[in-house]
Amino acid sequence: MGLGEPDDGSAQLVRISVVTAFPDLVRGYLASGVLGRGIDSGRLDVSVVDIRDHARRSEYRQIDDYSFGGGGMVLMPGPLESALDCVADRESRYVVYPSPQGVRLHQELVEDLRRIAALKRLVIVCGRYEGVDERFVDRCVDMEVSMGDFVLTGGELPALALVDAISRLVRGVVGRERAVAEDSFFSGMLDHPHYTRPENFKGCAAPRVLLDGDRAAIESYRRSESAARTLSRRPEILARAGIMPFLGCGVYVMLLHHPVLDRKGMSSTTSVTGMDLHDIARACRTYGVKKYLVVTPMASQRELVKKVASHWITGYGADFNPDRASAMQKIKVFAHSGRALEWVEEREHQPSFTISTTAQPRDDSVSWLSLKTRALQMNRPIVFIFGTGHGLHEDVIQSSDAVMAPISGGGDYNHLSVRSAVSIVLDRFFGFR
Repeated sequence: MGLGEPDDGSAQLVRISVVTAFPDLVRGYLASGVLGRGIDSGRLDVSVVDIRDHARRSEYRQIDDYSFGGGGMVLMPGPLESALDCVADRESRYVVYPSPQGVRLHQELVEDLRRIAALKRLVIVCGRYEGVDERFVDRCVDMEVSMGDFVLTGGELPALALVDAISRLVRGVVGRERAVAEDSFFSGMLDHPHYTRPENFKGCAAPRVLLDGDRAAIESYRRSESAARTLSRRPEILARAGIMPFLGCGVYVMLLHHPVLDRKGMSSTTSVTGMDLHDIARACRTYGVKKYLVVTPMASQRELVKKVASHWITGYGADFNPDRASAMQKIKVFAHSGRALEWVEEREHQPSFTISTTAQPRDDSVSWLSLKTRALQMNRPIVFIFGTGHGLHEDVIQSSDAVMAPISGGGDYNHLSVRSAVSIVLDRFFGFR
């Protein structure tokens, strides 16, 4: 099945069944804490199925046998499949098997499984001993999931971890819903540190900023700590994190029409196009960019930009499409890039960090992920500079603080429109996973 999302999956009943040889172990955990309250309130439907109830030789309740070719005990396919059929038919269930051979569990996968559990019954099969018969996996399992590169004695702990992680995403299960959004990995970053009473514990004081009651200062401190923790402890997860909320200054996109290169590599001036204005403005609005700086030395072109933007910001255009109006309000036009950067510095009260873009390989280029890391480490406004025509002039690139390595699709063709390039870059830096 696909991972389609219901209209509001977080509000729908989540249905999960755990198939296990140790039902009491699972039931004990489900009966307590947040999960127990969620089940009692009817927000969660979680059942436990004992594999031994489906043993073919019921008097012995046998569910395992020796591994063919030597080795330990293996769960037999018959009792497992019988247990699944007891829970739901094939069309109404989605079967997950916790296994070291599975896909590594991460927050996005948890969210996908929550959506599935609102559409079908999610069945988690707990392995034991050497595992389960591979024929059962081939016939019945939709997804194998791994908790990490280590081995446990059974699948009950991973199953409970899955139930717990999925249940936190169900509206009303966690008392303070904002706590879910602030958790590690939900925003793509690690969580900030937490403190409680006493204010001073064995000579170690809680951070003063948390005690002063300044909400804005507290939020700023927590964002900063979250970013610092992610960079120092788990830098590999930065690629899928949207960093906009964790930056201390604004982000700007500059589209340069001069100086840029023509087909022969000579300095040139290009014309403004309506598609560049509309599409890049919408991308900037989507990803939280402060302003879209359009730079052209031609007065007639600057007037054209203002006229197009004004049509959508005021009067009929604004009434006809308010969403387009909010995007076009991002546009600000300048005669040259130096004045645009001065304007950013005046607005942000400090010089910007400029990143030039190019479609050509360069020895001095820096990967987007390294630049994303630097953006988190510094406290400066960021200006991404994009060129029209055949790219930015070398003078622009040399005067910038960094040049980003070209976007690559893995082949030798690299002729994206500037509109596509802007959207890709903004998504890599600020897209939410």
